[in-house]
Amino acid sequence: MSNLNPLETGVIFWASSAKPALEQIQKIKALGVRCAQMGVAGDFDPTGKAAEWKAACEAENFTLLTVTAAYNGEDYADIPTVIRTVGFIPPATRDEREARTIALCDFAHAAGIPVFACHIGFVPHDKTNADYIAVQGMVKRICDHCAANGQNFHLETGQEPADVLLDFLLDTAKPNLLINFDPANMILYGTGDPIEAMEVLKKYIHSVHAKDGDWPDKTKAGSLGSEKPLGSGSVGIPRFVAKLKEIGYTGPIVIEREGTTPEQWTTDMTAALQLVQSLV
Repeated sequence: MSNLNPLETGVIFWASSAKPALEQIQKIKALGVRCAQMGVAGDFDPTGKAAEWKAACEAENFTLLTVTAAYNGEDYADIPTVIRTVGFIPPATRDEREARTIALCDFAHAAGIPVFACHIGFVPHDKTNADYIAVQGMVKRICDHCAANGQNFHLETGQEPADVLLDFLLDTAKPNLLINFDPANMILYGTGDPIEAMEVLKKYIHSVHAKDGDWPDKTKAGSLGSEKPLGSGSVGIPRFVAKLKEIGYTGPIVIEREGTTPEQWTTDMTAALQLVQSLV
């Protein structure tokens, strides 16, 4: 669907390969949105599912913007655990996750979804670090595969300061390597003010999450901050939306909410959609 409005609101949801795609799209559409990012956990099996998801979107006149991947074995308990388990940084799971990523990119391509996104993990600041070199090579290969599919690869923000992420993008030098900007992640990981980060990264921001949260407890080393319902955390959603307008961003604003019951998720999403729509 190409008739989305500038700054149109959408949501990110976690898809199941065990439930009909049409049922899942209809449930999300019932929130009053016309677009979404499709989160896929490590247990999502894309085999033979692309045509079903594509047909469901066409039947409901609904746009899936992105396939956003999580991987088996990832754990967000605290920062040391994130470093050890998340994304492409852990050497033990790197090959497996590269193969999984390529399969999901091909699933997205066949389903008509133009973007793949994920957290690649904490990028080392030292470009001579072996993990930096290996992960950069992996990212380049994924970018090349996405390019052959006509897709972009969006990195999730938050696990490194804006200047480190910008340096990684410039050093990697792939035109389809872009950013899914999540302001709450900057706060949850304690990596910097999200509005200042948007200014640094604005050239590369091609999708966004509207998510809220509070800073980590400084008395607990390695702790993460806590996610909050949109509008009740430290991001400052009005200034976030205002900054999106200032930098010329016109894509969808995708609302994310994690760590709730299904019922609370629907309640929080409904309130968040109303908030963002009032600001847009």
